[in-house]
Amino acid sequence: MKQLSEHYIDGTRRHIETGETVTVFDAATEAPRVTVRLGVAGDADVAVRAASAAAPGWRGTPVGERAKYLLALANALEERAAVLAEGISREVGMPLKLSRRIQVDAPIAAWRATAALAETFAFVRQVGHSRVTMTPVGVVAAITPWNYPLHQITGKVAPALLAGCTVVLKPSELAPSATLHLIDACEAAHLPAGVLNIVSGGAALGSALVAHPGVHMVSFTGSTAVGRKVAASAAGDMKRLSMELGGKSAAVVLPGADLQKAVKATIASCYLNSGQTCSATTRLIVPRDLYPECRALLAEAVSAMTLGDPAEAGTRIGPLLSAAQRERVRAHLAEAEQAGFDRIAGGPDAPVPASGFFVAPTIYGQVSPDSRLANEEVFGPVLAVQCYETVEEAITLANGTPYGLAATVWAADDATGADFADALRAGQVDVNGARFNPAAPFGGFGLSGMGREGGIYGLEEFVEPRAVQLP
Repeated sequence: MKQLSEHYIDGTRRHIETGETVTVFDAATEAPRVTVRLGVAGDADVAVRAASAAAPGWRGTPVGERAKYLLALANALEERAAVLAEGISREVGMPLKLSRRIQVDAPIAAWRATAALAETFAFVRQVGHSRVTMTPVGVVAAITPWNYPLHQITGKVAPALLAGCTVVLKPSELAPSATLHLIDACEAAHLPAGVLNIVSGGAALGSALVAHPGVHMVSFTGSTAVGRKVAASAAGDMKRLSMELGGKSAAVVLPGADLQKAVKATIASCYLNSGQTCSATTRLIVPRDLYPECRALLAEAVSAMTLGDPAEAGTRIGPLLSAAQRERVRAHLAEAEQAGFDRIAGGPDAPVPASGFFVAPTIYGQVSPDSRLANEEVFGPVLAVQCYETVEEAITLANGTPYGLAATVWAADDATGADFADALRAGQVDVNGARFNPAAPFGGFGLSGMGREGGIYGLEEFVEPRAVQLP
């Protein structure tokens, strides 16, 4: 079994001598894969000091040179793409054919797209008689989750580095493959010492990092519950915050829309990465008179989905990350059963493979708006169907949770869909199956967080405008 027992600080690997260990299991076989040794709170101080020492030199490096390092990192990661995809697939559960494209190739493309912003982003702007400079925030603490490990790292680290910030990254200890290969990539790219520091740790190290007085900004992706603690800790020093938290995104089907297409796309979104996706459409809101037809389409769609090992070519849905994650999802299913919702597919007693952290793809209909299933993030392959009588009621249902990360609208025509989208409290709305745009801002309202990632919007999170008035 492999071991991960090192930090990457000030350009060198530092062995972690003491501390707790976490065992990461193969999500499909439950066999142990990696033992991760967790650093202690004091390691955060060492990493922040390294980032602080490197900050003046990195800030003074021309942006074009910084972009070249991003491209070198992308190239180094691309050389490791196959093994990266396999490792993430085994840890997280995403089918391998999707893992290569979504978990690896897309983040590598994002490194390159961020580097390209060096040519177009206006770091110096003239506003009347003022010169406005986009100044690096400083030392950034980046804390990332396990569900899309390389993608989430890239969305924070790439724009922070291009902006001229130095970074201390605490990736999730539960999906370590991305961390292992990112350290290799930093060395292959000859990234200057201290510019990117990577620490292995759990909640204690993360808390120390957020509270450290040498950190100027915290960029966090994770649960809303942890996000609240991060925000409270960062507030003491008025640190800048960017947080992408939970979601309970709705797909709304309006009268006259293509119901079959809407059902197919909603299922694909809800069950992507076994439902372990913050922006997944986990609620389907349909006209009440279409519910019988919708129910039949949903049942048919799920019956064609193959649950199995991520390495198998025919697998559509893999396992969840861990036994603990599986139990959290099962608890939601038990409550839905007790509430008496219309079980359309799956459920707690549906057959699953004998080994692995599997939950069958599940759908409940006639879900009440005040239920946990309608309001809380499950983070598993579970879809809730709700019905409405009027378009106004559909808007109320769609906006009826404390989250506001994403939404989808299905309408008879794009103009109607766009009009409805304007009424939704969500940071990103897709109309009639429009594809994801990585250059557009990604982030949410309400309990889904603050700040944006993606394109110039993600880069702007890591700079402070400074105005110099000239005579």
